[in-house]
Amino acid sequence: MSASPQTGEGQRPTVPLPLDERRRRRRESWLIAAAAAVFVLLSWWEIARDPSGNTGLLSNNVVSFLLINVNLLLLILLIFLVTRNVVKLVWERRRGIFGSRLRTRLVVAFVGLTLAPSILLFLVAQGFLQVAFESWFQSRVESALQGSVGIAQSYYQFAANTAFRSARQIARQSEALGLWEPSKIEELRGWTEAKRQEYGLASVELWDQARRSLVRADAPEAPGLPSVSAEAGRTVFSGNNFAETHRWGRADVVRVGVPVRRGDGQVLGAVWVAFVVPRSVADTVRAIARSYEEYRQLNVMRQPIKNSYILTLALLTLVLIFSATWFGIRQARNITRPLLQLAEGTREIAKGNWSYRIEPATDEEVAVLVESFNQMTSELEKTNLELVERRNYVENLLANIAAGVVSIDSTGCISSINPAAERMLGLKFPQVQGRRFEDVFTGPLWAHLAELVQEVQEQPHRDVQRQMKFATGETPVTTLVTARVLQDGRGAAKGVMLFFEDVTHLLRVQRMEAWREVARRLAHEIKNPLTPIQLSAQRLHKRLAGSLTQDDRTVFEECIRVIVQQVEEVKRLVSEFSRFARLPSVRLEPADLNIIVEEALSLFRQAHPQLLFEFAPDPLLPPVDIDRDSLKRALVNILDNAVAACAAVGESGKVTVTTLWLAEWQTVRLEIADTGCGMTAEVKARLFEPYFSTKKDGTGLGLAIASSILAEHQAYIRVFDNLPRGSRFVIDFPVRSAGMSASPGARAQGASA
Repeated sequence: MSASPQTGEGQRPTVPLPLDERRRRRRESWLIAAAAAVFVLLSWWEIARDPSGNTGLLSNNVVSFLLINVNLLLLILLIFLVTRNVVKLVWERRRGIFGSRLRTRLVVAFVGLTLAPSILLFLVAQGFLQVAFESWFQSRVESALQGSVGIAQSYYQFAANTAFRSARQIARQSEALGLWEPSKIEELRGWTEAKRQEYGLASVELWDQARRSLVRADAPEAPGLPSVSAEAGRTVFSGNNFAETHRWGRADVVRVGVPVRRGDGQVLGAVWVAFVVPRSVADTVRAIARSYEEYRQLNVMRQPIKNSYILTLALLTLVLIFSATWFGIRQARNITRPLLQLAEGTREIAKGNWSYRIEPATDEEVAVLVESFNQMTSELEKTNLELVERRNYVENLLANIAAGVVSIDSTGCISSINPAAERMLGLKFPQVQGRRFEDVFTGPLWAHLAELVQEVQEQPHRDVQRQMKFATGETPVTTLVTARVLQDGRGAAKGVMLFFEDVTHLLRVQRMEAWREVARRLAHEIKNPLTPIQLSAQRLHKRLAGSLTQDDRTVFEECIRVIVQQVEEVKRLVSEFSRFARLPSVRLEPADLNIIVEEALSLFRQAHPQLLFEFAPDPLLPPVDIDRDSLKRALVNILDNAVAACAAVGESGKVTVTTLWLAEWQTVRLEIADTGCGMTAEVKARLFEPYFSTKKDGTGLGLAIASSILAEHQAYIRVFDNLPRGSRFVIDFPVRSAGMSASPGARAQGASA
């Protein structure tokens, strides 16, 4: 059973066994089973076949030798495969691989259950084999076989002796009767047939001196007996007797020959006599002879044959033992594999791989366990997905809120920081994660933050707030810090949560409103007496100018001129106050920002020819909802500040204006950069506050008015350093009614910005 892809809802695939590994195991199983089967069949055939068959003892021994060698090869193959698995099992046990101990116990149990019966069976079979061999090769058996062979030989010798006596009698009587004369041939033929019948012979034949057959008498039951060979004739005519036994069909023929001599000893002829041994007797004699010969050979090969049978039994015993070992290893693997996969599944779940599944097993009990595991992992995966979605929602919420959030766990270590807090505090979460807040919040300002954490820990049932200013970027940031203790469902403290709210803009708006109220009251209080003062000065000049001397008149006119001039200056200041206090409401209409910027720049190019004004418009800029007049007034104030900054350096400066379409954020960006004197961080923090100016004759209202106008356009203005020198104002306008979409080129420009 292996982890494999699943189908159906809630199922995920897991990595199965490699295809090569599965093929190797299947091939190994078939190889072991085939080797064992062939081994058993060959051993059975070797034991069951008849060792005394007609194929001959030598061929039987060769077959036995081949079978034993084949069995040895198969046994070696089986030993190799089993040894390989045993070595692998020992290696796994030494390395402490899960399931190796259980597999070892199962293998030992299978081998133990098989070893004792196999050895007992081997010993009993060896005993029976010993008894059988002793009974086969007893001396009585050998004596009986020798006696049988002796009787058979005596029978044939008796037949030969009888034939010799008959042949001699025929030779003497025929010579004595003078039957060898040519004139007595017919008498000799009849006499020969009578003698054949008298002696009970199968054939009687007489040869003359020229070795020609004179007469031949054959019994009717023995027709077609073979003729006498020339070799036999030469032996007899040389004066010797001749005897031979040869096969005739399924019977045996005993043929003898004797010479016929005259009185002077000269060979006159030859007498041939044949005696037929009956078929039944011949078969019996041959069987006895063959059995005795085989017995003699078996007696010589007794120990090798006995050893071959014992070896066969030993091989069968080893096959049983090694087959049990392999079967134990196989069963142990089948039992422990699901457990191993369950253990692997728990490890994968512990690592966070919630999609891990196990293929259902065929075994019913294990299948229930596997199904329970898969159901558990499905529920865990579902729960984990819900937790991940909830965590992602919270993380997205924290990442997109303007307030900074820092969480500190119960041990005092920082556990999370959202991007807003990173920007406000100038920290990076990977650098402070897991560190104690006392080690992170160091220095005078940070010490106040650490005190805030300690205070809320001492009073966990109430929130603690402090207003702090952090100068971590180009501009200081004023934040309202709220510390709150995190509690679980039982009210136990689990840490501290710090909330950082950027109130810089809020304080700026509050100061702006306060200054507007001041400007409104000052304009009201100052404007009323200005006109009477100016009119009174003009009346004095008209009434008294003609009655004064020349010197007095000069002084008088100078005083009147100063009074009127200063009244005009105060009126201008009052007008600025009035405009700041009562900014008209803007009327937003779609317009081309490039055209408005170009109109404002044309005025400054004419008024300040010593400066270089560059404009880089974006041709793909969509229409922007703006109030042309008020926005132009704001641009004039910002450009006037840039011109003053360049004049403060005393060199010919440059003012660069750029528009850019940021399609990804649906924003039009306007940048105004100068090469002037630049600003400090403190100046940048208060730059847009009313009545704050670094110029001697400045009212401090120009940039404040520009900021208010841009706020009416819902635009966002920031100021940065313009490297290597000067300042850079960045204004972002939201695009709502743009009926066009930026081209790919515009998107690329926006992305590069």
